[in-house]
Amino acid sequence: MTGCQDSPGADTDQTVPANRELVDLRGRILGYTQGFRPDGDYDAPDGEQREQLARAVGRLVEGDARGAERLLAPLGLGVTRLTDTDSRRRYDEIAATRPGPGTHWGRLYLTADSRVRWNVQVPHPVADRATESLGVRLLEGTPGGSLVLAGAHRRAGDEGAADVAHREDSAFHAIVLELQKRGVPGLQLHGKSGSSAKKYDAVLSTGAARSAPAEVHALADRLKADGIRVCRGWAARCPLEGARNVQGKAAQRRHVAFVHLELAPGFRTGGRDTEEIAAAAGGLLSAWAKG
Repeated sequence: MTGCQDSPGADTDQTVPANRELVDLRGRILGYTQGFRPDGDYDAPDGEQREQLARAVGRLVEGDARGAERLLAPLGLGVTRLTDTDSRRRYDEIAATRPGPGTHWGRLYLTADSRVRWNVQVPHPVADRATESLGVRLLEGTPGGSLVLAGAHRRAGDEGAADVAHREDSAFHAIVLELQKRGVPGLQLHGKSGSSAKKYDAVLSTGAARSAPAEVHALADRLKADGIRVCRGWAARCPLEGARNVQGKAAQRRHVAFVHLELAPGFRTGGRDTEEIAAAAGGLLSAWAKG
């Protein structure tokens, strides 16, 4: 891994972050999540911090990387332009730059090679085992997107404070809202236990919404064609359909596409079943990228 930083007098193009690194993207992201523990530390950002973070994300999406850096610095966060050693694709990462509460607020990875057309959301990394790995795979496998990653185990902190899929006072939620404001559709990944909703391998829904656009119907059809037992939350009463998910509720209010996908363990932890899920979900993201 090689790091570099602009020297005084170097190119100060507002669209390019000062910090740039050549990295193994998958290793970088999974290295961050591997230490998450149920008894880990977590303190949510306050309202002013969330607002400042959202403004920074907006600046970065609009191409003002240096403006984003200035907003993030007081929060202990920064922007780094990453180039993946394998694909050579470029991403802008928002992450903590020093020890402190911000290390548990999560990370954002935005494509730097095109306009952001979709995002994958991982609200329960490690707790929903291997959803973080699937999220990285989708980010790497389909150009034009972004990854919103929670920064703590869902049981970290006090009284469910880190369960960001059901809390509006998180950095995760602030980032997703900022993307929704720009009409960016989102796929949120969850993992169900082997004993929950045993009739189904996957529960596919649109969160609080009770209808689904054509590309989500197509995803359900593809899963069924692959032999995956899928419950369609907009057409049937499904368990774990995410109707109370706060990002889904926000998407419904903004009329932005939101897909909530619950997967049994074998469909996210490796093997042929995971391959089929990744291919099918990648087809949804490709449809969004063309939209």
